[in-house]
Amino acid sequence: MPQEMTLTFRCPKELDGLLPLPMLAASGLPGWVKEMPAQAFNAVLSRDHDTVKRCPPFIDAMTSGFLIPLICDVKFENGEFTWDYDLPPGGESGFVRSPIGFHDASQVTGTPLFDADRYLIKFHNLWTIEAPDGYSLLFTHPVNRFDLPFTTLTGLVDCDRYHDAWIHFPARWHDASFNGVLPKGTPVAQCFPVKRENWSARTAAFNEEETQRAHDLTNAIFRDKSVYRRQFRA
Repeated sequence: MPQEMTLTFRCPKELDGLLPLPMLAASGLPGWVKEMPAQAFNAVLSRDHDTVKRCPPFIDAMTSGFLIPLICDVKFENGEFTWDYDLPPGGESGFVRSPIGFHDASQVTGTPLFDADRYLIKFHNLWTIEAPDGYSLLFTHPVNRFDLPFTTLTGLVDCDRYHDAWIHFPARWHDASFNGVLPKGTPVAQCFPVKRENWSARTAAFNEEETQRAHDLTNAIFRDKSVYRRQFRA
């Protein structure tokens, strides 16, 4: 069994019991994954075929790491964000009291994200996060959550060293036609612990034994789509 590691999430004492809790991503699968069929009719093959619900890499990516939740309901209507959330005063730590902030477009000048008439939003996170020694955290958009009307930017933070201040999450609101409410607890970021190590890349052509192994495994997968899940999934 792999060693169990711990991320420590802390919040100001004034907010203890008021904030939605970060959660293991395995506990935060969206309803559409649970409700979708395991197989669907494939018109090209004229038979039922497995959906991504039976694809271990797709599901394992969604259920790995931790999800950071939106701190309250946020309404988006006609291009305007509103919320009704009364947090206590910031106290000694001086935490922000709104669920979102904004980045001026100038901060992404020269990137594909730049739009002179559009701000980037920033989801406020009121949990500090401490990782074990030697580990960083990769923060990114919740994996495979194409249903969300925003896309969170990706960043890597050395949270074994930087853990006494908050990490907020810039995002691009890409669905201008969305009108509705993002509920409290909606995942706004997913984080993965990453051990800091030095890596190099090596390339090589198959030798005879490796060629045979690739041939055998490819044929086995063709005959039985569950080979990876049964024999290789950790």
